[in-house]
Amino acid sequence: MPDSVQRIRQRLADASWEEWPSILEAYREDERAGVRSLIASSRKKLEALAQEKRRMEELKRYEKQYASCSYICGIDEVGRGPLAGPVVAGAVILPKDCDILYINDSKQLSEKKREELYDVILQKAVAWGIGYSSPSRIDEINILQATYEAMRQAIRKLSVVPNLLLNDAVTIPGVEIPQVPIIKGDAKSISIGAASIIAKVTRDRLMVKYDGIYPQYGFAANKGYGSQAHIEALRKYGPTPIHRRSFIHSFVNGCEDVSGRA
Repeated sequence: MPDSVQRIRQRLADASWEEWPSILEAYREDERAGVRSLIASSRKKLEALAQEKRRMEELKRYEKQYASCSYICGIDEVGRGPLAGPVVAGAVILPKDCDILYINDSKQLSEKKREELYDVILQKAVAWGIGYSSPSRIDEINILQATYEAMRQAIRKLSVVPNLLLNDAVTIPGVEIPQVPIIKGDAKSISIGAASIIAKVTRDRLMVKYDGIYPQYGFAANKGYGSQAHIEALRKYGPTPIHRRSFIHSFVNGCEDVSGRA
């Protein structure tokens, strides 16, 4: 009696991707409609996987270009534009044989996919670090300088000293390690993309926590960015201690926050 469609589906579920071609080949002559449909959909999945592997190889082109460097670190930041919350920088050194799939500019990924990749990246990375610059520090020295500070902090937190930094667009002052700025680097370098993801997930989780403290601003949804609901809450309730005073002058008058602290 031939295997049922459910049995074949279970075989595929239990097998590695490498085993799929031989399993599909075994049922190539099966004329049952359900089997034909399962084989066709499975072949599409294999082709999508092959395309993703090709994309990831292209995403390693800078890492391959500088392969003589033992430790290449990707650097990226998240949160330069919001009205509230810190700017967060990520630094990631991936292994040279990195096999993580689906890394991309964090903005191009769903929240679920970012969360999945965050765990995989931290598990497989040679080293990683996170840096923060607070809203008050942003107000004090401006967002660009605060971003540089967060990036330097992330680099210092690495357990391994990198030989080269691949940065998303910027050259970080005050860093002696050689740097390569790459425009839109989070979509062109696997290392920068990984840094983008861990920075984004870290900051988003923090803004969700702030939502529990200041629920009227909708931080869990807007992550501190200037959504209409956020701006309306600012005008109604005034700023919180995590708002960037230098960013909100056009929305509120005065500088007393909702905690009563100037």
